[in-house]
Amino acid sequence: MRAVTFLLRSCILAVASSSLAAGWFVGPEGAPANPGTREAPWDIASALDGKQKVAPGDTLTLLAGTYKRRPKEQFDVRLVGTEEKPIHVRPAPGARATIDGGLAVQAPSAHVWIWDLEVLVSEPNPEKIETGGSHPKDFDRPWGGLNMFGGRNCKYIHLAIHDTRQGISCWTGEKDCEIYGCVIYDNGWLAPDRGHGHCIYTQNKDGVKTIANCILTCRYPGTYTMHAYGSSRADVDNYLLTDNIAYGLGTFLVGSGKPSHNIRVLRNCLHDVSMQIGYNAPENEDCEVRDNVIVNGGLSINKYKKAVNEGNLVLAKGAKRPPGAKIVLLPSKYDPSRAHLAVYNWEQAREVQVPVAPFLKPGDSFRLYDPKGLFGKPVLEGKCGGEAIAVPVSGEFAVFVLFKEK
Repeated sequence: MRAVTFLLRSCILAVASSSLAAGWFVGPEGAPANPGTREAPWDIASALDGKQKVAPGDTLTLLAGTYKRRPKEQFDVRLVGTEEKPIHVRPAPGARATIDGGLAVQAPSAHVWIWDLEVLVSEPNPEKIETGGSHPKDFDRPWGGLNMFGGRNCKYIHLAIHDTRQGISCWTGEKDCEIYGCVIYDNGWLAPDRGHGHCIYTQNKDGVKTIANCILTCRYPGTYTMHAYGSSRADVDNYLLTDNIAYGLGTFLVGSGKPSHNIRVLRNCLHDVSMQIGYNAPENEDCEVRDNVIVNGGLSINKYKKAVNEGNLVLAKGAKRPPGAKIVLLPSKYDPSRAHLAVYNWEQAREVQVPVAPFLKPGDSFRLYDPKGLFGKPVLEGKCGGEAIAVPVSGEFAVFVLFKEK
């Protein structure tokens, strides 16, 4: 009996240990032949490309530092998790892991969650470009950014993407993805014809693409914060765009030369940015545009058979403002210590009382950042003393990323 009991316990332990997720490490100076430990990490290229023993449920932890490769600056991602056991790719706790170049998500990637990385291109834009168009021959700066070609059910969470040629490029081969809580700014370049390179350029046919809780702003005229767009042959269908903050520059566009359907645009906050739903297709099917705030811009919904247009606040430049302030606090559903904050400071007070409960409780320590300065000094830090915190605001609108200490 003792022998049978021992054998049974051994089998249970063996099954349990085989189902445990593994943690692997990647380092800027890692190597493919290393064992993938913190002391001897893998290189990023082999780890992301599926050439290491990364299994569903595992976590790839990127150690602090910069990951750079030239001339092929984009690292291919080919990792396969499952719905119950996604693969996580994220920095070590408290570490700044920077991809100097970009990521290219390829088939058969599935159920991969990529978190909290910084993505940039370190080469500066040239002072002058002679050629217009999206692919000028006299402009050889690396493209960089996050490029999605063939993933399924992947999530891209809290990425900071800046100073690339285009922030996110999300094409029809990418199915049922979620882009959540990303901060995308200062991408693109200025050519003789106009600015090029958008915050998010996307097309979709099957499944639903969700873009939510992101902060988007452009550097150059002619570029778009949201560019869900294509020609008469491109599909722009099945989108949920919700709780995004777009400001400063860059139209928020969802439309194509081909008829669109199942477009849902909910609770987005825009300032100095217009929203356009529908482009030049002769007729579109159905859209739902609800509860968006659009200030110093317009809202146009073009040629839809069925359009729901409800609860939207649209204030043109120079229009009368409401009294007080409008505060939009958007806690992250993936990180209980993070929230995005939009402040419409109608009366242009120097300081606005921002209600933060229940995200912050009295006594909680917090840090408030400019979205473009996430890795620098906070705009404000301290302890929450009650139901609200006093936030300094310059002008009519401000946007922040708010963290509470874990």
